[in-house]
Order: sequence, then structure tokens, then C-alpha cells
Amino acid sequence: MSRPLILIGAGEMAQIACEYFEHDSDYDVVAFSVESPYLTSPDLAGRPVLAYERLADIHPPGTVDLFVAIPASQLNRLRTRFYLDGKARGYRFATYISSRAFVWRNAEVGENSFVFENNVVQPFVHIGNNCILWSGNHVGHRTVIRDNVFVASHAVISGYCDIGSSSFIGVNATFNDGIKVGEDNVIGAGALVTKHTEPGRVYVGSPAQAIPNRSSFDVRL
Repeated sequence: MSRPLILIGAGEMAQIACEYFEHDSDYDVVAFSVESPYLTSPDLAGRPVLAYERLADIHPPGTVDLFVAIPASQLNRLRTRFYLDGKARGYRFATYISSRAFVWRNAEVGENSFVFENNVVQPFVHIGNNCILWSGNHVGHRTVIRDNVFVASHAVISGYCDIGSSSFIGVNATFNDGIKVGEDNVIGAGALVTKHTEPGRVYVGSPAQAIPNRSSFDVRL
């Protein structure tokens, strides 16, 4: 029996999430929701768009699940804000794992996370809450991806890595075994990370180097 789901957001990520949840899960997407200043249309994809401030009046906690369908905006802070607020209100959160992803039986994936097709998640991996893994990544054995992380497509994260919370991993980034990535990192597209990284930094190149005098919060995602 399908469970009703409301997607927080009304942009491209929300519309993509709607497609996946509707056609490859047991959820039934019944509405979208955004904050009132961003409510520019009453409906999207044949479903109502509701004011987030009034969501509990229309769909109280316990009657629907939520998924925050927002990408890496503000270094994942925007998605995280809605996720934490929804939890504080008492809502339960959905997680989506594509039927075309390979996720080993003892890998763990937290709530409000989204794993696209063709991801390979090996044994003993832990993926935290509020994470997005776009299509085609490799996550090696015993790696930990901490909360609020966004991994773009075709990253190779080798075994025993630790990806710090709220980080952004760019397309085709590669990590050697056992790498510890600091929280709030931005790892650029195609970077080869061979050494542990410091929190709040931007790393680019092969081998990856921190950009001097530049914080990850200076990057527009």
C-alpha cells in the first residue's frame, strides 16, 4: 500500500524526485511545498504546491512523509534547514534508493537521502541522513559519508574513506583509500584527493590542492 509523500521544493530537483518516487518506490507524491515568498504557482506536475508555513494545518505529522528535494544550495545548508525543521515538527522522512543501484545488504543509508541509479555502495558503508548521491558513483567498503553531503555523478570514493558533513563532491572526483575529508569541503570536478583535507576548504586539481585564501562558503552551488 503506497504512503503519501510531500516533496519540499518546487525546482528541478523536486520534479526529478517526483519522477523517481512515483515510478520506482512505494510512495505516492501528493503535493509539493515551498515557503510562501517562493509560491509562484498553485500547482506543479499535476499536484498542488502548498505553503510550507501552513503545511502542518493541511497535512499534520503522521499523515504524510516528507522528502526535502533541494540540491546542494548554500553548501547543503538550505536542504539541511528544512530537514531539521521538519524533524522538529514531528514529520517522518522518506529515503529513495533506486532499484537500479547496487547497495550491499549491510550498507546503511540514512533518512531523507536519495541514491540515484548505477551507484555502487559496497559492504559496511554508512551513508548518513540528508545525503544525495547522483548517478554512477562508487562508494568503497567501510567508507562513511556523513550527514548533509552531496555527491555528484561518477565520483570514486575508495574504501575506508570518511567524507565530512555538509561537503560537496564534484563530478568525477577520486579519493584514495582511507582519505578523511573535512566538513564543509568543496571537492572540485575531476579532483584526485590523495591526502586528508582541512575543514571549510576548496580542493581542485590532480593531485588536489586547497585554493589559497578561499573558503568553501565562497563557492556558489
